[in-house]
Amino acid sequence: MPGLLGRGYCGGHVTLIFTIEDSDLDPVNQGSRGVGICLEDGVEIICRGREGKGNLDVFFTDHIGDSGLYMESLSLLSEGVPEVMEYDWEANVKLGLPTGQGFGMSAAGSVSFCNSIQRAIGIPYEEGHRRSLLIAHLVDRKRSSGLGDVTALSAGGVEIRKIPGSPFSGDHLENGPGKSEGWTAEAEIILVWNGEGGRHTSSYIDNPEWRGLISSAGTKNLENLSEKRWNESRWSDVLVSSRKFSLESGLSEENSRSEVLRKCEEAMIDGGMGHSGVALLCMLGTSVAIVPSSLESGLVGVNQVRSLLDKHGLESILTRIGDI
Repeated sequence: MPGLLGRGYCGGHVTLIFTIEDSDLDPVNQGSRGVGICLEDGVEIICRGREGKGNLDVFFTDHIGDSGLYMESLSLLSEGVPEVMEYDWEANVKLGLPTGQGFGMSAAGSVSFCNSIQRAIGIPYEEGHRRSLLIAHLVDRKRSSGLGDVTALSAGGVEIRKIPGSPFSGDHLENGPGKSEGWTAEAEIILVWNGEGGRHTSSYIDNPEWRGLISSAGTKNLENLSEKRWNESRWSDVLVSSRKFSLESGLSEENSRSEVLRKCEEAMIDGGMGHSGVALLCMLGTSVAIVPSSLESGLVGVNQVRSLLDKHGLESILTRIGDI
């Protein structure tokens, strides 16, 4: 039997505002409402299959990942597409961003992986992509590694999640229950993070005190953003509400986060970006997204600021808002 080959790609996602809504016993209905930005950079996976018994070997390039994520994804994929277990798979994973920093890499990795295997065995794209999004949502919920990243990725661009839950569900991969909308723009973003790593998402979303603070602040700051049409005209509202959420939730007060934010803002001023950029905390990493104050004007002094961030001991990458 000839070998199989498939490629999958999915950009990452930065959450700026969110609520925690996981009281429903069915993980398909769990998730969050919120606002965030889908990213151009993310996860690329090449999967090769040969006749076998469903074994999986995972190899990483550029950044270290968790092979367990892909094992879990393959197990769930086999429930809907049992023929994938007739092959042994080799997955070569290229992570364009670090994991555990609030860049939605768990969701992006699972979507990319499931897309690559389904493409290898000839599943039609639309069917396969819907299934990939459902599986990625279920994996995130099982591992407590995410709430609304997958629903956000299903919309793309600058997105608002209006109803929590998986974007697709059921044997026939129907729409919902999760609902999101997105719009996009040609805009650069600098992602900045502390290379020492941060706390796992579960340490917040599974903690009663953090849950209350986050959901209260999220609900409050989503009220204004949920009104009117969702398009580029809302960008200034996104910036203001995101800063308010980080303060009202208490997340910006944690030492590790506040230190990264302080260094970013200092580098922006010294590098001439004080008026063209805004530093927003990424939820829930020890990381910051430096975004343009104006989508039309963009960021000024990108190279200077990145050089200063490096001197502060922070890592960074230049990316863009993802497509819808």
